[in-house]
Amino acid sequence: MAARRKKTRKFAQVKKVIGQRDSRLKHNQEKAEAESKNKAKGDEVVREIPQVSSSLFFQHNTALVPPYSVLVDTNFLSHTVQHKLELLPTMMDCLYAKCTPIITSCVMGELEKLGQKYRIALRIARDERWERLRCDHKGVYADDCLVDRVMKHKIYIVATNDRDLKRRIRKIPGVPIMSVARGKYVIERLPDAPPR
Repeated sequence: MAARRKKTRKFAQVKKVIGQRDSRLKHNQEKAEAESKNKAKGDEVVREIPQVSSSLFFQHNTALVPPYSVLVDTNFLSHTVQHKLELLPTMMDCLYAKCTPIITSCVMGELEKLGQKYRIALRIARDERWERLRCDHKGVYADDCLVDRVMKHKIYIVATNDRDLKRRIRKIPGVPIMSVARGKYVIERLPDAPPR
């Protein structure tokens, strides 16, 4: 007599559900594609070299010739007032050449915001003898404005006493920095500058 097969009952029979992290789901596939694209971008070798200014001969900037254009910063003006220096004659004494102080609308805006304490510096900045540059960007943060200008056109000397701004400008080759020190103006990184 053949043995009877025991029939087992199947308890709690349910359909299998795909997990949320399953790779077959559409949104997971899209995520994986995006990740692989980003990875591929990171692996790509950058073949673009930033255009170096044609006026640079190593660190020497041949575009800087008298009359010098000097971009003046806010705190350079305030230090000039503190040391009781005259802007143009002291600049000429420093460079032994004709120079044109240039004041951007950002610097003017910053001086106006600083109020009563900087009224003398503002009066100096409003002098008709200096050249004015209009800024076409939003905001009035003068440091970014000056760095942006000298990056585009390496024809300026930057006059500032701001430590952070000096650090940023030193990274740009061929841009000299003028600052107030020891009761006079000093220049750095200008090859043609007269010995101090």
